[in-house]
Amino acid sequence: MFYIGCHLSVSGGYESMGKTALSVGANTFQYFTRNPRGRGFKRPADSDVLALVALMEANGCAPPLAHAPYTFNPASAEERIWTYSRDSMREDLEVLEMIPGALYNFHPGCHVGIGSEAGIANCARLLSEVITPGQGTRVLIETMAGKGSEIGKTFEEVRAIIDSVDEACRPHVGVCLDTCHISDGGYDITGDREAVLEAFDSVIGLERLYAIHLNDSKNPLGAAKDRHEKIGEGFLGLEGLKGVINDKRIKHLPFYLETPNELDGYAREIALLKSVRE
Repeated sequence: MFYIGCHLSVSGGYESMGKTALSVGANTFQYFTRNPRGRGFKRPADSDVLALVALMEANGCAPPLAHAPYTFNPASAEERIWTYSRDSMREDLEVLEMIPGALYNFHPGCHVGIGSEAGIANCARLLSEVITPGQGTRVLIETMAGKGSEIGKTFEEVRAIIDSVDEACRPHVGVCLDTCHISDGGYDITGDREAVLEAFDSVIGLERLYAIHLNDSKNPLGAAKDRHEKIGEGFLGLEGLKGVINDKRIKHLPFYLETPNELDGYAREIALLKSVRE
């Protein structure tokens, strides 16, 4: 099964997102749990979330990927920011427990001058405080482009975060690989996919990879810019991304588009990717 979806707005509710995903040919989707650049939070009605679950199960969909807002900074040394990130992530995870097999993706954050090692420790401490042993939701660290003081640019930094999480919580931590981010971070995912996936497996382990953000990039390899492009219109190209979605080691995973599109553009990209899926 080829699980492919796009990023949708939660403004109309959970069941509405599921219906919208199906309307553009998707069988999964991604969404922000709250305003991506604000701090407000309105807890969804349980009935709405459960209606989405029923809809997706009836249509053979993969679980949606919930994305934490950009206002979180788990690596921060500033107590106010770190505490807000922790408490808000706890709220998100409480909601997601209603969705079987839920995935929750977050950016590990920026160390803002305290150094990568300290940022990694802060991020791991946050995960250790928000994850409940036995929870159903998998929390995914997103691979980053290395812009500014971002942590998570290298596979080694991602692994260091995982290894620093409390042992009882560690089984609930996974990774979301972003094709644009790792390319901008220096990993040639389309030109030398074999070597990149071998490196990922050696450092982190492919068994910890649960989702892929499928994005082209406006910038060349190693640019550390993090600017997504439409599929086939950037430096990764359709042929390179075709190799990613057809690689036998990862083709079973759900793929989520975060390309600069409206719904009609996502529908075209989903149809295009389905046409080159083997």
